[in-house]
Amino acid sequence: MSRRLFVNLGENSYDIFIEDGLIGRVGEAIRRIYAGQKVFIITDENVHRLYGKTVEDSLKNAGFVTDTLVMPAGEATKSFESLPVIYDKLLKFQLNRKGLIVTLGGGVIGDLGGFAAATFLRGVPFIQIPTSLLAQVDSSVGGKVAVDLPQGKNLVGSFYQPKAVLIDPKVLSSLSDHFFRDGMAEVIKYGCIQDAAFFEKLSGLKSRTEAMENMEEILHTCCHIKKTIVELDEKDLGERMLLNFGHTYGHAVEKYYRFERYSHGEAIAIGMAHITRISEAKGLTEKGTLQKILNILQNWGLPIQVDISDPDKILGAIMLDKKNLNDRLKAVLLKKIGESFLYDTTPGFFQSNL
Repeated sequence: MSRRLFVNLGENSYDIFIEDGLIGRVGEAIRRIYAGQKVFIITDENVHRLYGKTVEDSLKNAGFVTDTLVMPAGEATKSFESLPVIYDKLLKFQLNRKGLIVTLGGGVIGDLGGFAAATFLRGVPFIQIPTSLLAQVDSSVGGKVAVDLPQGKNLVGSFYQPKAVLIDPKVLSSLSDHFFRDGMAEVIKYGCIQDAAFFEKLSGLKSRTEAMENMEEILHTCCHIKKTIVELDEKDLGERMLLNFGHTYGHAVEKYYRFERYSHGEAIAIGMAHITRISEAKGLTEKGTLQKILNILQNWGLPIQVDISDPDKILGAIMLDKKNLNDRLKAVLLKKIGESFLYDTTPGFFQSNL
């Protein structure tokens, strides 16, 4: 079965394709979108080992000239230091503005490769081929591309939309249970912020096998929610901030542990639980919401809290959050499951129950 979503952003519009086995047919899919000849693939060691040759062969069979850059796997790769390596390889490949960059991997590669595409020659077209659950439901859609700074995540970036997003649910079978759970945190987020029925459906899934049996629907639902919000607020000035439920505190937790202890999804799970614990205690969120979130997170083996020995460091990271404007922070809260809102507060809001 094949599903297609159209992201309507005027001249920056593009399609999201969701189709089993698409990883082996990316050449023909890209040929329908891109009329040029050169395709530069950015991937990481883990993904290249699994799918690099498949993608390269498919592109070559479709008549493309390709080159591939394989980066180390992990969050540390999403840094300024990686950019000169990419630019140098692009120059040696003689890629010009009529060329194409393909990001093949999870959120790190998508963000890093997308930022390289946005900045090389002041902008080169790129296509996302996300291979992690987290990237398929979230980071590959919407055009947010960035690198990290030592002070925090995604502090240097751009809004730069891809020409297409090619999603193959089958590649998720190669994920470890850890990274599958990691992606489920973002999936759960979508139910929390905008779709109570979807949240209830997810709550009824008790295993990875059951989730995979429903994966096309899960991916379509998440991408549809995100593309609808992005269409309303492409530049993240209002409603798009709702997509960051759990992220302000989660990013701070990642930073606190130097991106070594918790993966992104685990940190977001902690963030969703933490902020709902505070908002429910303050009467801003319907009673019982926290328990529903805790139940589903624990069902997927995701962490729900963390002991912080130095709360001031967490507060410092929160103060660098992009939603912190003039010492006023737009916190993403839930009225109840499926209904979210922006709450104007200060970074100190997150100190409650630390």
